[in-house]
Amino acid sequence: MPSGARILIVDDHEDTLYALESTLAPLGYRLARATSGDDALKEVLRGRVGLLLLDVHMPKVSGLDVVRYMRRVTQTQHIPIILLTGFGPDTELASAAFGLGVADLMMKPVDPWTLRTKVRYLYDSHQRFQSLEQEVRVLRARLEECVAPRATALSHPGSRLPGQREDPAGEPDAGTPEERYERRT
Repeated sequence: MPSGARILIVDDHEDTLYALESTLAPLGYRLARATSGDDALKEVLRGRVGLLLLDVHMPKVSGLDVVRYMRRVTQTQHIPIILLTGFGPDTELASAAFGLGVADLMMKPVDPWTLRTKVRYLYDSHQRFQSLEQEVRVLRARLEECVAPRATALSHPGSRLPGQREDPAGEPDAGTPEERYERRT
């Protein structure tokens, strides 16, 4: 995740948004808010969202609709999501949510300490995941830079790879180490 990624809090009730922002403020992360599923999707697609706190029951586009869409889009499919519901335990909701890859499902009102702990863990884990992905991309690019000249050399008969020695007869040193030893003796 890019540094400075925000935690997006999505709820259609202003008082809930305020309570969640107040709960998360001590963590020091950048916070953003949205009041609908549509606004949440727009914000997530703009990028720089590292975690989503998402109300399940909203008019028009529900929280589950947002999750379904995010999981189909490459750039958003790994963003951790905590779903929030004020309607009590619901096994069908839990099954659907976890089936879509939601990190957690919490009941409102949330316990501030529990929410902070989960948010810190998920946000930081996702940040480490993003950093590792970036490192892998850099390493792959470096590998390509090293492999490309060798692949070109191999595609031209009679050419030598960088660092490849010729044997005393003037031919490229080819074969396994055992075969090269046998030819020299």
